[in-house]
Amino acid sequence: MPIQMELSRIIISEINDQQVIYLKEVDGDRQFPIMIGIFEATSIHRRVKEFIPPRPLTHDLIVSIVERLGGELDSVIINDLKEGTYFANLRVKVDGELISVDARPSDAIAVAVTSQPHLPIYVEEHVLEESEV
Repeated sequence: MPIQMELSRIIISEINDQQVIYLKEVDGDRQFPIMIGIFEATSIHRRVKEFIPPRPLTHDLIVSIVERLGGELDSVIINDLKEGTYFANLRVKVDGELISVDARPSDAIAVAVTSQPHLPIYVEEHVLEESEV
């Protein structure tokens, strides 16, 4: 059963290649860190701070394409961890059907915070357990 999480922190470091975002359990105390790239961290940070760029960025484009094609962004689910790499799906409703699209967690979360309202973010229980090791 997936656990609903929310974005709780973004750590952007100018001296490291990897940035960190933390998801916090909505109805609990667990936190979940994900290492991401600077572009995704900056995009997520700007959306959280409600900065609107003068021209659409990649995540704006994804949201716009889904909406213009008649889809509705539904949620993000981080569903697997393999050899230290997290996997996610961006879930989209099209004609009443829920479609999962493979995505990097960082991109999916960037889309989630770009969407209005923000999309819910879920993490599978087994992924939370494996990440605690």
